[in-house]
Amino acid sequence: MLANYLIGLREGLEASLVVVILVAYLVKSGRQHLLGRIWAGVAAAIAISLAFGALLTFGPKGLTFEAQEAIGGGLSIVAVGFVTWMIFWMARHSRGLSGELKGAVDRAVEGGRTGARGGLVLVAMLAVGREGLETALFLWAATQAAARDNASTTAPLVGALLGLLTAVALGVGVYRGALKLDLGAFFRWTGAFLVLIAGGVLAYAVHDLQEARILPGLHTLAFDVSGTIEPSSWVATLLKGVFNFSPAMTVLEVAAWVLYVVPVMALFAARVRRPKPPAPRASAASGIRQGASA
Repeated sequence: MLANYLIGLREGLEASLVVVILVAYLVKSGRQHLLGRIWAGVAAAIAISLAFGALLTFGPKGLTFEAQEAIGGGLSIVAVGFVTWMIFWMARHSRGLSGELKGAVDRAVEGGRTGARGGLVLVAMLAVGREGLETALFLWAATQAAARDNASTTAPLVGALLGLLTAVALGVGVYRGALKLDLGAFFRWTGAFLVLIAGGVLAYAVHDLQEARILPGLHTLAFDVSGTIEPSSWVATLLKGVFNFSPAMTVLEVAAWVLYVVPVMALFAARVRRPKPPAPRASAASGIRQGASA
């Protein structure tokens, strides 16, 4: 549940910050009459994300076991790709996120009355929908892993929902000026943690593809510590829920985890340690604080 709480928190906070920036900028620039377009875009993004989640959940029903495992493994790899892209995208664009969104609002409004109506809806829908689709795909992968291990499939959803609610509360607090988040530190720490989580999802995807008989080595174990760590114990449950660790893992699963986590973590560390540019460009955090004072 902790890993899915973190997914919901991070993705939800990104979406909340986008909405906060858009709303604050419209209010500050005297365009309150356009706020309904932002909320329409947010509602559309939520509806699309829920529909995507339903399609993932009910689409593969009726297929053979091998086909379901193949689809599960393939989509889990896609989820890892999306999360990895999201981690590096936010590390690269977080400082200029506020300015980019304000520019998108200005371009939509300058397009005329029709442009303001449809353009702002599209800006909000795309900005929020990206996080929603990524969350739906990652949660689907988590519930599939839980079902495979005969664990509760509602726990990932509950964890993500709690994370999303926390993110919304933080977004409201930021807008009202009650909270001053160090967004740089938040995205650094959660980014590093998400690399570990994504590595576990990738290992789970490899196991699915092995069970689908697409990849070999299903019975070639790298280790089996089930005699030391009881699979039903709280320690195994915690490790499984956070890092997708199983007491028995195949050689290919472990290799996939190592080959993903080591280089991606090194690249992420190099990215976040890069010095800030000297140009006095407004950061995402400063843009939010300015908007919150409106």
